Amino acid sequence: MDLMARADNREVLLYLSLINWGEMYYILERDHGEKVAKEFIADMDSLPIIIGEVDRRRVLSAAHVKARYPVSYADAFAIALADELEAPVVTGDPEFKKVESVITVLWLREV
Repeated sequence: MDLMARADNREVLLYLSLINWGEMYYILERDHGEKVAKEFIADMDSLPIIIGEVDRRRVLSAAHVKARYPVSYADAFAIALADELEAPVVTGDPEFKKVESVITVLWLREV
């Protein structure tokens, strides 16, 4: 059973950092226009995904990750959130190979 179905059945909790949510939005708007990006927001709101808000503690945690690992600042927020929740990062982004020694990564092709 895939993760989204398991989240629908309340077997697992899925989180997405607000920073990464914004990153997905700007990429969609840049590449496909504002209409598509707004449709994405509506679709995301219907999914069983909890948005991890950003506060000073999480910003400092992400900054700590960014200072030590060659990842994007947005990805540092995903790593910080996963670390805080003691949860894996689920991604297909090869940039996360750089942090597999410090965080568990579930690769989308394997999930």
